[in-house]
Amino acid sequence: MVKKAVILFVVGFGLYYLFSTPEDAASAVRGAFDAAISAFGQVGVFVAELF
Repeated sequence: MVKKAVILFVVGFGLYYLFSTPEDAASAVRGAFDAAISAFGQVGVFVAELF
């Protein structure tokens, strides 16, 4: 029950943040996406160095 309430709170806050400041939300999503792409690239470099 608590887990469901926390998830609903996080989703609600995310939607509020998205609609109240869309520029900042877009910047945060872009930064997270860039970090994920960089991490996958570094994993590729690591695996390539193993062979």
